[in-house]
Amino acid sequence: MASIEKKIIAAILDRIRANRTENSVPPGALHDRPSGPVAPAKLRQARFSDFAGVARLKRRWGMAPDSPENWERLWRHNPALAQLKSEAPIGWVLEAEGQVVGYQGNIATLYRYGDRTLIAVTGHALVIDLPYRSTALSISSAFYRQPTVDLILNTSSIEAVGKVAKAFKANALPQVDYEAVLFWVLRPFPFARTVVEKLTRQPALMHGGSALAALALGADKILHRRWPRGSSKSFTVSEIGVSEIGYDFEVLWNAKLKEGPRLLAVRDAATLRWHFDIPRDGASTRVICCYKNRELLGYAVIRTHWYQGVGPRRSFIPDMLIKDDDSEVLQALFVAAHAHAKRAGSDILEVLGFPPKIRRVLSQWNPYVRRYPACPFYYKATDPALHKELQDGALWYATPYDGDTTLTPLLAKSEPSSDAMGVQMENPGDEVTTEVPEGDRTEVC
Repeated sequence: MASIEKKIIAAILDRIRANRTENSVPPGALHDRPSGPVAPAKLRQARFSDFAGVARLKRRWGMAPDSPENWERLWRHNPALAQLKSEAPIGWVLEAEGQVVGYQGNIATLYRYGDRTLIAVTGHALVIDLPYRSTALSISSAFYRQPTVDLILNTSSIEAVGKVAKAFKANALPQVDYEAVLFWVLRPFPFARTVVEKLTRQPALMHGGSALAALALGADKILHRRWPRGSSKSFTVSEIGVSEIGYDFEVLWNAKLKEGPRLLAVRDAATLRWHFDIPRDGASTRVICCYKNRELLGYAVIRTHWYQGVGPRRSFIPDMLIKDDDSEVLQALFVAAHAHAKRAGSDILEVLGFPPKIRRVLSQWNPYVRRYPACPFYYKATDPALHKELQDGALWYATPYDGDTTLTPLLAKSEPSSDAMGVQMENPGDEVTTEVPEGDRTEVC
């Protein structure tokens, strides 16, 4: 029989689901609906001069704004651009009467698969005004039919976008449990207060409900020992900034490539620095390193952020690379990451993705689990033989480092409407469904 703590936790999370309004349309979008005939829209490649128009479109749909500096970073200073066979579009826009009414970004990345270097592109921030949804397939067609790349990715898809991906013969990521977010509650009362605020606006109920929920969470955490424990004293663990990523990361990356055939997003030192050095970023990013005899055996990137007025303060791990996937190194890194998140004042620590071997080690510390309602990650290899090979989930090492999930700044914003056709999932695990949890590894799926 489920404990009283689990029943309370499940009830709270179930109420979150009941109060979620995924299909609401932002007020600004309603005001922008034309009352008369809809002007025809034309598809063309995006230009840097479209930045302001794209920003206005994203604001209409409650999506996080970007910055001109980040556009420069993504499409002019991206290390992958040097290896493109031909110039890739920065994206596409739908334009009607001089106004941007639809947008899809297109970001180049590099992957290694055995001895091969693959050129990939990832979709970014798909958003289309309501009257032009019937032309959405024209943007998707341009994206999925790029002839000069090897791999096409969409890593931040809602269910509707996933259906479009399948129509263009993209497959859902075969890596087991990618859509399941593991999370640990670090500060029960602030987390419970945030949850209860989603359920009621009555001050008396908020205070009493927060106290009850915090008590239940705290008791459940102690009863089931929901935190990482133990770390080998033979390792040296240190913490650095993104700009300090150096040659030892290059050595680790080259060693990782020799471990066997696996599809890996490029993680050389220069690419890592570029990837996590995000202009106007509202998140704090640190890199935890594990050494033995001065050899870097693994690292974990941890990002901490709080959306003002939306949810708890979060720390999450978007990337982690470990020589031979050594479980003791993983344990040392995660113990340090958990301690960092607590020092940073985070309410929860989250992990999305990573292969089953890594997730099994993390799961021994009894995380809660919540799931996206549909797989957010789709891929299509332009070579049919490669596409078929990649149906083997064991070949993937997919994390939020892949695609666009961690390439844009985390800013204080309102939650995006799921009716915008696409979402930016900078907050891993925002879209969840719930069920009564079973066992120590509490599932919220």
